[in-house]
Order: sequence, then C-alpha cells, then structure tokens
Amino acid sequence: MTAALAACATARSHAQTSKPLAFFPTRAIWTLALNNALTQTPAYDETRGYFSIAGDRLVAYDIKTGTQRWIAAVAPTLTPACGDDLVFVPEKDAIVALRAQDGSTAWRLPFEETLGVAPVWDNGWLVLATANGTIVAVSAKDGRPIWRRALGVALHARPALAADRVYVPLANAHVVALRVATGEDVWSRLLGGDPNDILALDERIYLGSTDNYAYCINAESGVVEWRHVTGADVIGVPAHDVDRVYFVSFDNTLRAFSLRTGVQQWLKQLPLRPTAGPVLAGATIIAAGPATALSTYNARDGAAVGSLTTAPELAAPPQVVVDPANGQPMVVLVAADLAKGAAVSLVGRGIDPTPSPLGLLPGALTVLPAASTQAAPRQSRQPRQPRQQ
Repeated sequence: MTAALAACATARSHAQTSKPLAFFPTRAIWTLALNNALTQTPAYDETRGYFSIAGDRLVAYDIKTGTQRWIAAVAPTLTPACGDDLVFVPEKDAIVALRAQDGSTAWRLPFEETLGVAPVWDNGWLVLATANGTIVAVSAKDGRPIWRRALGVALHARPALAADRVYVPLANAHVVALRVATGEDVWSRLLGGDPNDILALDERIYLGSTDNYAYCINAESGVVEWRHVTGADVIGVPAHDVDRVYFVSFDNTLRAFSLRTGVQQWLKQLPLRPTAGPVLAGATIIAAGPATALSTYNARDGAAVGSLTTAPELAAPPQVVVDPANGQPMVVLVAADLAKGAAVSLVGRGIDPTPSPLGLLPGALTVLPAASTQAAPRQSRQPRQPRQQ
C-alpha cells in the first residue's frame, strides 16, 4: 500500500527500514491560527496540509514553514483525499480535483449520489463508496469512472487499497476484497462483528471490529491468520513498523502485537479515551483523545516517553509528516480554540543540546479573512493512470 500522509486518506503509518529515533525531546517549529472553525477533518500530503474551514473554503498550508499557499472556494462534505499532486474534494453534487500546488481545478466529476465515507486515493486510483454500498473506481488523473460495483450493504468504515486490491469493510460483519483494476471479487471474509478502519499492506491487512477483536487477515486468501481479544471495540487505522502492529480500543488501551504472529508484545493503559488510531513518530507511539496533552510511548516496550501539549484539546487527529531535510518525523497538531476557531502547530524532534523553543517563524502566521473566497494561481504534475476497463 502506498504510504501517503493520511487523511488523505486517511490514516497510514510508515514502516521504517533504519533504526528509528525516539521523538523526544521535542521543539515547536511553528504555530498558526486558522481564525475559522474546521468543517471537516484535515487532509495531508507530503508537503501541505489542507483545512476545510467555515465559509465553504479549503485552505492549503506549507507544512515545512506554516505559510499559506492558497484558498479555494469549495464546500467539502467529507474529508478530502490527496494523491498525484491533486486534492479530491467531495461536494454535494460533484467530486472536484484541485491541483495541490495552487488550488486550481484540474477536473470535476458530477456525482449526485451521497457518499457514505470519505474518498480514498492510492497509486492513481480514487475510490468512492456511496451510502447504499456501491463502490466506484475513478481515474485520479482525469476523473474518468472506470468501474462500479454494487455491494448492496453500507460501509462501516473507509475502503483501503494495497497492491492490486481494494478492501471494503461492510456493515454486515464482512470484509470484501475486490480487484482494483476491475472490481471483481477476490474473497469475502465474515468476522464476529462489523469491521472498522483497515491498515492494508501487500501481504496482510490489519483491522479491529465491533466484536472486540483485533484481526490479521491474509491478503491473498482472506484467511484470518490471527486475532486477539480486546476489552472493547478497536478503533481507527492501526499503526505499524517493521516488527509490530499497534491498536487502540475503547477500553482505553494501547496494544502492540507481532506483525506476523500476533503475539502480544505489550499493553498500556491510556489516561484518555481514544478518538482515532495510534500514530507512529519514529520510535514513539502517540495516542489521540480528548485531552490537553497527548501521552506517548516507546514503540519497543510501551514505556511512557512524554506528552504533547494540545491545549485546550485536539480538534483533529495528530498527523505524522517527514522532514525532507533529514528524514525525521514531525507531528502536526490541530487544537480547538474558541477565539481562533482552530490553532495548528508543527512539532519536531529536539536536537541535543535542545535549542530554545521557536515561536512563530517569520511569515508562518497567516490570518484568514472571515469571508474570503479567493483562490490562487495554477499548475500540475501528471499522475499515473489506471487502466480503463
């Protein structure tokens, strides 16, 4: 599975081939005020964050500097998806693809069916799922519909893509695997409860369910390779590294399992009720929930590491991004702010000796006008194109 910044998807963690570093100590890189309320969960790609704000606008910020890049007059009905240097925005009657570099419109696909979950992008494909359980695969490059598949059951969470498969979690306790090129069935697996968000890797998929189990399913055959009982529903997309997969559940617990065998490596009781899946920043796991500080844990043994301040509390799940200069992780935090609508900050790993915390970098703070609908200039890069059936 292509590991992009998640929301845009959503939700995906990177396996690291070199020894990861602990995220602490940390330093503040920049902070900015959106001065508007968020209307959807933010989306991210490798270089930008996209924030849906009041007044039917989507605003893009450069992650490295915190500077505003553009504002587009669109009204997202769900979280956008990102990929191929495009941002895919579901509106009431269309899917609109904006160029990530400047916010200009690349294509528009009229689409009056109600989406049941946010769109998902991967490797040139944009996958849409309607409220009545129809899956639509679209060429991300130009918005051409490639295939439709009516499953007849609403989705319980977003689809996930990896290799040549689309994995669909349905609200009838089934996970269905479809061929991404054609929409044909590969397998269907009945679980003990409705499946939640999926971490899809090339050989296996990992997910939680409403039956209080964490599952590992073979991607080729659909066979359950292992499952582990938890004290409550497992939620969010699991995180992973080269050795372990990490789940959070509503019994306020973070668990680490062997990626292959499912043997539990460690368990940690959380001081909060999780609201999203865990995220991995280097060798540090971050658990998100309604708190003014997020607890973090050593990925190897679950030992407490430190906390990330999010006062007053999170308005969206934390997002891990990679510093292009050194390959180290950084974390985007979006906090609720009654006065400013939402405040966004970027936190990086401290350097020994730890430098003095930075305030606002020059040009980092951009005040958004309360009713501006200005969009900006335009360019684009050609994405890879799915095969037309």
